[in-house]
Amino acid sequence: MKELLYLKDDQLKDLIEKLFVGYRETFSDSKKVLNKYSIGLAHQKVIHLLSMYEGISISELLDKLKVTKQSLNRVLKDLIKLDIILYKKDQQDTRIKHVFLNEKGKKVFNEIFEIQKKRIYNALLNSSSEEVINFDNVLKKIING
Repeated sequence: MKELLYLKDDQLKDLIEKLFVGYRETFSDSKKVLNKYSIGLAHQKVIHLLSMYEGISISELLDKLKVTKQSLNRVLKDLIKLDIILYKKDQQDTRIKHVFLNEKGKKVFNEIFEIQKKRIYNALLNSSSEEVINFDNVLKKIING
């Protein structure tokens, strides 16, 4: 690993705090919508992933969320009760279930997204294109370890 002499521990701690606060603020923006539907952050994460990966299987969803089956099942049961998602069995292997947002689920996602989009959009709008590209590249590197 390269020695990053210009990054001191205090600077790295500061960066980690900024990542945490940025995450917290971005997800707290949607709190009113979540409360309206009596759902929480775990539900929001599932709804977001279903908007990105339409028809994702349960096992793929588990891999993306890095949660237990029990945790995911609780969230999925809540979303079924609220009539936000639906399942379809795989045509080749009926043991595999694919999960979709239904029309109400898409509406809930859009309500959440519109609120979160404002914060992200404003940050990107007030950044140079080089800053946006560099930020995206750094985030990818953080995600990929």
